[in-house]
Amino acid sequence: MGDSEGMYTVDEALSTVGFGKYQALLLVYGGLGWIAEAMELMILSLIGSSLQSEWLLSPSQKSLISTVVFAGMLVGAYLWGFVSDTYGRKKGILGVTTITSVAGLLSAFSPNYVSLIVLRCVTGVGLGGMYIFNSWFLEFVPTPNRGVWMIVFSSFWTVGTIFEAALAWIVMPSFGWRWLLALSSVPSFIVLVLYCLAPESPRFLCAKGRIDEARNILEKAASVNGKLLPGGILVSDQTQDDSENTPSLSPRTAKSGSSSLLILFSRKLIRTNLLLWLLFFGNTFSYYGIVLLTSELSSDQSKCRGIVLHSQKSQNSSLYTDVFVTSLAEVPGLIFSAFIVDRVGRKLSMVTMFVLASVLLLPLTTTNPNNEVLTVVLLFGARAFVSATFTVACIYAPEVYPTEIRTSAVGIASAIGKIGGMVCPLVAVGLVGACKQTYALIMFQVVILVSALSAWFSPFETNGMNLSQTL
Repeated sequence: MGDSEGMYTVDEALSTVGFGKYQALLLVYGGLGWIAEAMELMILSLIGSSLQSEWLLSPSQKSLISTVVFAGMLVGAYLWGFVSDTYGRKKGILGVTTITSVAGLLSAFSPNYVSLIVLRCVTGVGLGGMYIFNSWFLEFVPTPNRGVWMIVFSSFWTVGTIFEAALAWIVMPSFGWRWLLALSSVPSFIVLVLYCLAPESPRFLCAKGRIDEARNILEKAASVNGKLLPGGILVSDQTQDDSENTPSLSPRTAKSGSSSLLILFSRKLIRTNLLLWLLFFGNTFSYYGIVLLTSELSSDQSKCRGIVLHSQKSQNSSLYTDVFVTSLAEVPGLIFSAFIVDRVGRKLSMVTMFVLASVLLLPLTTTNPNNEVLTVVLLFGARAFVSATFTVACIYAPEVYPTEIRTSAVGIASAIGKIGGMVCPLVAVGLVGACKQTYALIMFQVVILVSALSAWFSPFETNGMNLSQTL
């Protein structure tokens, strides 16, 4: 189509260039950003008990350490989406990595509880925009097998969680939480140092009318991959009438320069927005709920007659072991999601894995087992599927929205998810600390099933669709 008309779009250029060395380099760079976020967030489940013992914190003060991070992320999620859609993906990446690395490192030197709370909240503002890496990389990936490559990208999150758990296992017993905080900021600094090598998204450039800059980046990608771009001139896909051959997620209309919010909250997207917000809230709540549940059941705060993973004598060291083991659960979850995401589609993949996670949590709610091995296995499996649904949701959301509002829209969905992350520590830690583990597990079951319904009733299936530039 592009050659016959003397024009080609970014989608056609990327399909011709294919997935090669160029995208592999971007994969590594974006993956480092994903690792940085995962490590900073995993800290929340690892340092709480140590801080509680050292500073004699109450359970509510301990929960607040996690909650303020998500409060900061709530602010950052929309802020960085606006920056990214207005000034470019690179500007967004620069902002989030600078704040995350600096505030994360300074947290290690906190002299008291209040300063730690403030610095972790600022770190959260940076972490709230880390989803930009996901949208940025997505905009360089050709449509064929896009789901699988985005799962590969998301695997860096899993690498981050496993590495953080292993780091805590090594560092915390001998050096303490300050060294863990300092070392966990290293990936963010690496991303910041390599920032100058990252290209701007050609989709963003086309959406802003900067066609020459977009073509230069695509030409470099073609050169690195050993391919040639299609003949003709590059155009934004809103310029080209491709309704006959290219499936589109939405009709395209003209946009005004600063109307991203008006577009996002237009009638065409109301149902999509509400269901995605519910999906992100439930998915974030259940994911961090299972992570925190594992930590709480392993800590010395769990002295109930119900689910207790370890005897008191070994609880302090077992926390890092259990978090490490359950972090490994994300590996089979990723493998399973990579196998089905391009075969059955995004929506059915999420629904299937939500249901499987709920089934695995069910024995804990009905029998309340005191069997350590069984409990760890069930939490392992539940985390595998919940983390996998989170991965697919992070692929699905930016595919649904057009380039002109993509990061702002995903930012708001992510912000709604952060509310789930804020509420979760207060509810989960409170219920488990009050020896009401069964109520906590039933609550997670309900949230997971509601999330499954929100995925099922979402209006678009994006599998095999080209990314649209405009609504």
